[in-house]
Amino acid sequence: MGIGATAGVAAAGGFALSANASGTSKSSTSSDALVFDPDAYTKLTKTVTDTDGNDHSVVYHFWKAITYVASPVDATYQSLIVSSPVEIDGTAVDASNAPILLANSVGGYMPSSVATATEIGGGGSAMGGGGAPSGSAAPSASASTASNANGNTNATGGALSSNQLLALAAGYVVIEPGARGRTLKNSDGEYYGTAPAAIVDLKAAVRYIRSNKGRIPGNVERIVSAGTSAGGALSSLLGASGDSKIYDKYLKALGAADASDAIFATGAWCPITDLEHADGAYEFNWGTNALSTGKQVDQTVSKELQSQFAEYQASLKLRGLNGFGTLTARNYDEYLVEQYLEPSATTYLAALSDSDRETYLAANTFITWSGGKASFTWADFLTHVGARKKDAPSFDAFDLSAGENNEFGADTTLARHFTAYGAKNDTTGLTTKRVASDIAEKLDLMNPMYHFAKKNPGRSKHWWIRLGTKDSDTSLTVSANIAAAAAGLGDDVNHLYYWDEGHGSNIDPADFITWIAKVTGHTKRAAAAK
Repeated sequence: MGIGATAGVAAAGGFALSANASGTSKSSTSSDALVFDPDAYTKLTKTVTDTDGNDHSVVYHFWKAITYVASPVDATYQSLIVSSPVEIDGTAVDASNAPILLANSVGGYMPSSVATATEIGGGGSAMGGGGAPSGSAAPSASASTASNANGNTNATGGALSSNQLLALAAGYVVIEPGARGRTLKNSDGEYYGTAPAAIVDLKAAVRYIRSNKGRIPGNVERIVSAGTSAGGALSSLLGASGDSKIYDKYLKALGAADASDAIFATGAWCPITDLEHADGAYEFNWGTNALSTGKQVDQTVSKELQSQFAEYQASLKLRGLNGFGTLTARNYDEYLVEQYLEPSATTYLAALSDSDRETYLAANTFITWSGGKASFTWADFLTHVGARKKDAPSFDAFDLSAGENNEFGADTTLARHFTAYGAKNDTTGLTTKRVASDIAEKLDLMNPMYHFAKKNPGRSKHWWIRLGTKDSDTSLTVSANIAAAAAGLGDDVNHLYYWDEGHGSNIDPADFITWIAKVTGHTKRAAAAK
């Protein structure tokens, strides 16, 4: 069936989004805020269309928003929903030991809520279907909004519900956590969702799940995270930072459960992360590409940032996949072409009919097609992509206008610089040209590369990473560095790029579902009930 179909068929848009409740809701009588009530569910029915276009009727138990910390700052965001299948196409299933897909819908480091969700997929919009709660700032346009994501993202650039629906139809348990985000502001004008709030919340959600082993459905030792854009960054961070002690004081302040926050496997789509080095990486990748207006960015700034990237990349001492050797700014373009871009184009072209391939190649003469393989130069690839999406600097803007500047805001300050280069070149009239003293700690809290460098033993050991080749919301090197860092520590890495796809694309969701079964050792269809 198409739930485990091969790549190349988009799943988004093929799902019926209506769910019909049947049976009677059961209510919780537990007095312990962090004890999951297995009886407090509603029985619903969902029709899921797989990637082959086949419909599947799934009966599942749905638990509406549950606050996952004992002392929430804002329960509107610090809550999760649970969906567990009990019958698929008329056959009973037992999901008690099934993998758990932990799917966040964060985009642009914006707030994400499931508080008003009434069915699976309720985390697939920035506000979970509801408006901005009283005392919080309504989400605004994000610096990472995925306008070219082919309908595969929500309004803030986070993931839709493709993975969740396919996972449910495959017999997996699906848990969707909300999380605080950078625009949230209380009545005193204080921002309470900036770094590291989102990752602390997701860790607290994992701790809640794991502390309820035997009560919450699914195998809590087989949690697989998924997220897109900033949500992909958080998913990567969740995977890399499992059980790191640097988050303990934040988790304790929330009254998080006393349990592990390590996850088993990580799924990340176009992760926008490694933020303190993101400007340099972006200029390395897209520095020669003009903006959509045809204007070139300040080339002095671009070249200075490229120099910073070269220094940083050398310091990582990462080795490329498949025996490529040490990755540096001098050879990274070659690495991307050989390891990712040419294979991506080859896969795309090989899937076309002869006539469609001929038409595509005629329109894209920079590609040489020989022996069933595509080849081209880095320079021609950049020309093919065309306009870059962001100005320079892209993430720590001199005028503090980037969403990431807001992500590092604090107290009543909307936005702050988080790199020395950004602070030095500030254009807003700040009295100091230095980053605040707390920034260094927050950068570590928000960067998966920090945890790879520490060889964190609690990290995820399985990685699914995806990015579109035309995604100029970020640098192609960011996900490649994550993949190289994980592989260098001996982790299992499944990383590829989608040819000609933009930000937020997820064109092989069925393969992701199959991969989950493979790495978790789960049998197909969640072990039909005996």
